[in-house]
Amino acid sequence: MSLAVAAGLILGANRWLHHKSAGVKTHALVALGAALATLVVIPLDTLSTEGLRLYADAVSRVVQGLITGIGFLGAGVIIHNARGKRIKGLTTAASIWVTTLIGAALGMGHLLIGCVAVFFAGVVLLTGSAIEHWLGRHLSNASDGSNEEDRP
Repeated sequence: MSLAVAAGLILGANRWLHHKSAGVKTHALVALGAALATLVVIPLDTLSTEGLRLYADAVSRVVQGLITGIGFLGAGVIIHNARGKRIKGLTTAASIWVTTLIGAALGMGHLLIGCVAVFFAGVVLLTGSAIEHWLGRHLSNASDGSNEEDRP
């Protein structure tokens, strides 16, 4: 559970630093809740690989419920601005969703998968905007048929 909280703190810090509606506390609690939900369906005396196979069906149902249920929290951070025809909060909603699954993975004992997912999610959150801006500059030049050399 402590790794799940740490994962939520890391991903939530990015959202908090960008002044988004769901930050450190939300992400940490989501990850903790997901880890706890997966842990409570696995009896402590069956934490061996063989024992986990016996409870795979129960864990599968819990993960399905997490994926469905977290959509409501994610929907709460999405704001549609009809005037500006913009939708805000999709990245934060996606980060809440992935934080849930990371928490579930860590709760099931998949420490390497959870930690690697935190790394990749962090990379996406840290570099995503820069990549979008770079693509926007380069693809808009290519799509308008002009070349920078042709411009005065």
